[in-house]
Amino acid sequence: MTNRFPNAQLSPPPPGNENLRFLNFRSEALGSRGDVVLFTPPHSESINRLPLLLLLHGVYGCQWNWWLNGNIDATATSMLRDGTMAPMMIAMPSDGLWGDGSGYVPHAHANYERWIADDLPACLRELFPRLNPDKFFIAGLSMGGFGALRLGMKYASRVSGISAHSSVTNVRQLSQFIPYPAGAFLHAGETDTDLLHWAKVHREHLPPIRFDCGTEDSLIEANREMHSELTKMEVPHVYEEFPGGHDWPYWSEHVRQTLAFCTHVLAR
Repeated sequence: MTNRFPNAQLSPPPPGNENLRFLNFRSEALGSRGDVVLFTPPHSESINRLPLLLLLHGVYGCQWNWWLNGNIDATATSMLRDGTMAPMMIAMPSDGLWGDGSGYVPHAHANYERWIADDLPACLRELFPRLNPDKFFIAGLSMGGFGALRLGMKYASRVSGISAHSSVTNVRQLSQFIPYPAGAFLHAGETDTDLLHWAKVHREHLPPIRFDCGTEDSLIEANREMHSELTKMEVPHVYEEFPGGHDWPYWSEHVRQTLAFCTHVLAR
């Protein structure tokens, strides 16, 4: 079998943290190299069909945000120890690093959707043959929440579950956070970037979905509206609200909901 990613660079664990690895590889979708931070649970080499979670960052961010800002490795390690999280690999990619945020959508010059949905899982499965070969979980915050909801519903047959925190629910909302017109994210068209379009198209085959938002978040009404629309469409999902804003203290705390959600789905 031909290796698609012969020049992928996978680091050894850094001193003092045996669960972290750093990955760089050339992506056909990007037309350049992309970076990923990996959390691998202890003894993962002995786990067959190891679950994979793709965890996406927000605007202005990069691959290390969930690690250094969100403390994800400490949270995951703690939850593994107390049994509230099942062993899984957590892959934290960059969004492709276009401007202040790619939206995880296709652009004229690079396809930031396929970078996440195609190239990243394929490279990881090539490097880690024990990963689940069929499906992955996908989650994210803000712009990454939009990416998780959109890609998770669009590629429903390949996704085990979707979780989003403080999510952008319409690509046009990105202009509230970064200085680009909405058209910058509409190369694929209005319909293709519409979350409710993919919810409707794949309604009968959607994976489990959950999302949450802080009650002091500027996106709270957009998330409430998304919850209302999915309810009208009779799309099964869980929506939760918690105290907090659009910030790392909120995401660092509530990423636990994502990890517990994935564990619950796996147990089923």
